[in-house]
Amino acid sequence: MTAKVRAWPILLGGVAMVAALPQLSGAGQRSDLPRPALVSVAAPATPTPGADAQNGAFVKYYTVAAGADGAESLAAIAGRLLGAANRAEELYRLNVGRRQADGQSLTDSRQLRAGWTLILPWDAVGDGVRIGPLPTQPSSGADQAPPVPPVQPPKPPAKPGGGTRPPTSSQCANSVPSRPGSGWAQERMAPDQAWGRTRGEGVLVAVVDSGVDAGLPELSGRVAVGADIPSGSGRGDVDCLGSGTAMASIIGARPADTPPPAGAAAAPLVGVAPEATILPLRVVGDVPQSKPADAATAIEVAVSAGARVVALGAFVDLADPAVAEAIARASEHDVVVVAPASTGTAGSPSPAAGDGPEALLRVGGVGPEGQPAANYQPSGADVIAPGIDVASLGAGGSGVRASSGSQYAVAFVAGTATLVRSAFPNLSAAQVTHRIKTTADRAGRPDADPATGWGMIDPNAAVVTTLAEEAAPAPDDGGGSGALRILVIALLAVAGIAAIALLARRPGAGGEAATDDTDDGAGDDGGEPAGRERPDDATATDDGDPATPGEGPEPTADDTSSGAGATGEATTVATAAGTSGTEPAGAGR
Repeated sequence: MTAKVRAWPILLGGVAMVAALPQLSGAGQRSDLPRPALVSVAAPATPTPGADAQNGAFVKYYTVAAGADGAESLAAIAGRLLGAANRAEELYRLNVGRRQADGQSLTDSRQLRAGWTLILPWDAVGDGVRIGPLPTQPSSGADQAPPVPPVQPPKPPAKPGGGTRPPTSSQCANSVPSRPGSGWAQERMAPDQAWGRTRGEGVLVAVVDSGVDAGLPELSGRVAVGADIPSGSGRGDVDCLGSGTAMASIIGARPADTPPPAGAAAAPLVGVAPEATILPLRVVGDVPQSKPADAATAIEVAVSAGARVVALGAFVDLADPAVAEAIARASEHDVVVVAPASTGTAGSPSPAAGDGPEALLRVGGVGPEGQPAANYQPSGADVIAPGIDVASLGAGGSGVRASSGSQYAVAFVAGTATLVRSAFPNLSAAQVTHRIKTTADRAGRPDADPATGWGMIDPNAAVVTTLAEEAAPAPDDGGGSGALRILVIALLAVAGIAAIALLARRPGAGGEAATDDTDDGAGDDGGEPAGRERPDDATATDDGDPATPGEGPEPTADDTSSGAGATGEATTVATAAGTSGTEPAGAGR
């Protein structure tokens, strides 16, 4: 019986804790709030097309060509467009089971049909590569499939980050050496103050401009192959104009491991987010002029490639309807778009006129004394950033140079957005832009200014400031914390059960019952509890004096006999049969 009494507290305590734990883990959480998404620690150097390629997303694709022996193989396509035949398995995984325009699908890596379209990784380059939505109609039959392109010479060895070694940009870049004092912008921004929290790791930033020279040591290993939008088959990691490389360096350059070449500026240049990955999307080549359709396509490609921040250069016209539509779609996909503020006094309705999505940040450039870098429209800028005499890296290894233009102010803001997205991966694109505007230096103004917007950006404040509006609302639990109440109830239950267990374990407690032998009024003293006397017809006191026998029947085990203290006096209480009271059984001496 005693063992059972002691087992009950343990069992009840376990049941109470098991019942409380699930409620504690779910208390204080609202089922209608979205759960934080898991975010990769580092962005891939070569992004992979998204799974929604068949829903109109922009991808790189290739139409299988016909040869003398039939359709070409996956290994041949991988070797020609990806630089390695062993990447045929990657092509197979991207396309297996996807329905082709003729109604069939790829199920065997050895069975390709001429005219089928293959989705390619974003680092694919070469003849026949196209960018855009997948065709929905067969472009050609087996007899009309495009011929196999001629075999090209072997490509250079692959880089550790994926893809092939980019061609040099030194033959087409024209850089302007930096001037003394051109480092004011980096000193004013002071992004290193935020690096204790984040350095931009895990964020892919698309630069839509003239390309990026991936051969620079300061950008080594963190520039994807990208895409040449006008040609559709070229790569974006080359730069003949230099402006895209300058933007990329402001966003994510880090000190090179090797010293600069002779004659180049020796001062190191570190970007705002030196651990970010750059996706270069070329919309211009040798001539500084782009088509609105190419700019819109570049934005679509950036979204499909997984960029979380898109930096638009000076060759993108926000007033173009196609560009505005692409920006709106990027906002719907939770992508931050940073663009130069519109210039001039007139223009068509566009996101730059104030109707744009909340995920769009319009940036005005300024100089060391606050002078504007261009004639911006009134209220055309959301924030301002350095855009005159800014230190940046030139293409072709020409070192640090001085640059001026709105696109460089865009680069500073894009780098800041990268830090915020890395530090707060669960914030939406609209929340990121709100944070950047709210933490900007307004120079004492309570509201936005028509010329400077919300003021000069502050990368460190954008990362470390706590905003009350971003805090999750407290759950409505009737005026108190449900988790706390459940915890208190569980602790009280455990405490009560522990008290019962302690009482059950005490040897002299009233809950202890005598053995069955005492119920018969017979048995030896070994069956009696300690400190208790067995009542008989003539019971002796501790001193040996006889006691007066009771008149009723023999006392039961529930009757008690206790010592009277140090004097040895004792009293025996017996219940008389048929009476409601108690009679003294006798007295000691």
